[in-house]
Amino acid sequence: MYIRSLSLAASAFFAVASLGVHAQSPTADIPRLASGKPDFSGIWQTLSEADYDLEPHAGRRDVPPGPGVVEGGTIPYLPEALAQKQRNFAAREKDDPRLRCYILGVPRSVYYPAPFQIFQRDRDLTLVHQFGHQVRTIHTNGTLHPAEKDQIFWLGDSRGHWEGDTLVVDLNDFNDTTWLDRAGNFHSQDLHVVEKWRFVDRDTISYSATLDDPKTFSKPWTINILLNRRRDKNFQLIEDYCFTLRYEKFYPNKEGK
Repeated sequence: MYIRSLSLAASAFFAVASLGVHAQSPTADIPRLASGKPDFSGIWQTLSEADYDLEPHAGRRDVPPGPGVVEGGTIPYLPEALAQKQRNFAAREKDDPRLRCYILGVPRSVYYPAPFQIFQRDRDLTLVHQFGHQVRTIHTNGTLHPAEKDQIFWLGDSRGHWEGDTLVVDLNDFNDTTWLDRAGNFHSQDLHVVEKWRFVDRDTISYSATLDDPKTFSKPWTINILLNRRRDKNFQLIEDYCFTLRYEKFYPNKEGK
C-alpha cells in the first residue's frame, strides 16, 4: 500500500510538472536579443476590427460588426467631448484624418488593418508603418521625455522600459489632429498613453494601451488587441500612397485640366 501511495504521488507530481511545462511553453521559445530581452522584430498586423470602431458595434454600410476592444465596452467621454464624438461620427466619411492622408498617430497606427515592421536593438525599437510610411522610435535607453513642454507630435514621444518580459511605453506630447478610429473617437493635446507589449507566443503579441486625457475623458480607459506575425519570408511592406489626396490635388476637376 505504501509503495502504491508513493507511485500515485509520483504520478501526480509528474502530471503537475508536465502541466507546468505546457503552461510555460508558449513563451519559452520567444525570440530574444543577445541581452535576453524579448525581440519584437518582424512584420505584424492585427486581424481585429478595432480601427473601424473601438467600441462594440453592429454592422453598418461602411463597417463590419465587431465586439469592441475597450475594457468595459464604453469610452468614458466627458459630456462636451461625447457631443463632439457624435459630430465626428456623423461626418466620418469626409473628416476622418486618414482620408486626408494624415499620420494615424498612436495607438491607432498599431491596430490599423495594414502591416507594420519593427526593427529592434537594445537602445530602441523602430516601427515602420505601411500606411503613410510613418516611422516611430521607442527609446529604451533610459532617457526621459524632452523637458520642453507643449510640443505637438503626430506620434507623441515614446519612452520605454522593461518590466520582466513586458515592454512598457510611456507617450505624451501629442497634437489633437488624429482620431482613434473611423467612428470619430478622438482626443486632445493632453493625451497620455501607456502601452504594454508582450509575447503570447513567438508569433503573437498582446498589445494594450491605456489612454488618459482629462480634457476629453472622465477617467483613464484601456484597449486590448492581438498582433499576428506575418510569417511569409517573402512578405514585405509596399509603397502605400494616399491616391485620393494626390489625385484631387493635381487634378481638381478629375479630368486632368
